[in-house]
Amino acid sequence: MRARGLTESNAQLTYRESLRDIEVCLRAQRNQLYHMGIRGGVSRNTLANANKVRDWRISADFAQALIQIARGLYVEDAFGIDRDNMAYALDASTIDLCLSLFPWAPAGRTKAAVKLHTLLGLRGNIPSFIHISDGKLHDVNVLDLLILELGAFYIMDRGHHQNAAENRCQPLHYPTDSEPDCFRTSAIKSSAYGFSI
Repeated sequence: MRARGLTESNAQLTYRESLRDIEVCLRAQRNQLYHMGIRGGVSRNTLANANKVRDWRISADFAQALIQIARGLYVEDAFGIDRDNMAYALDASTIDLCLSLFPWAPAGRTKAAVKLHTLLGLRGNIPSFIHISDGKLHDVNVLDLLILELGAFYIMDRGHHQNAAENRCQPLHYPTDSEPDCFRTSAIKSSAYGFSI
């Protein structure tokens, strides 16, 4: 398990893109593997089996723990806005797939796709929410999956704005200090939208 973590960390830090790429990179440094904490050789088969056999939730929980540590390191950093509140950017990327290889991810009659929905904390550029869905999930439905942070600003494109972002912010009521605890902001550009909780 330790060698797998070291291998994945090395792959991330050296921008490896495939199991073959990881294997070639580590074999090029075969004499240094022991010093890196990897006791034996690394092969694609071993990496593939490790990814297949081990539960993905272990890596997900570990990533969440690392994200919390990283957020603590950047809590005092300015990000270009003179505000103490946290700001997040929400966006989705569609990753096109081949329907014959990925029949479980239909995005239409003739193509397949998955969507990667990411909520990026602008203080430190650290993701705080990542959701992978089928290509048919509309961006606005991801707002229902988020746990919104009180006082934070959320910036998103118009794809997230089909009344759901507004309804998520309703009703506008004023607490004792006569400030709205939730309000919508005007668009930064014609395709951007934001609100604060």
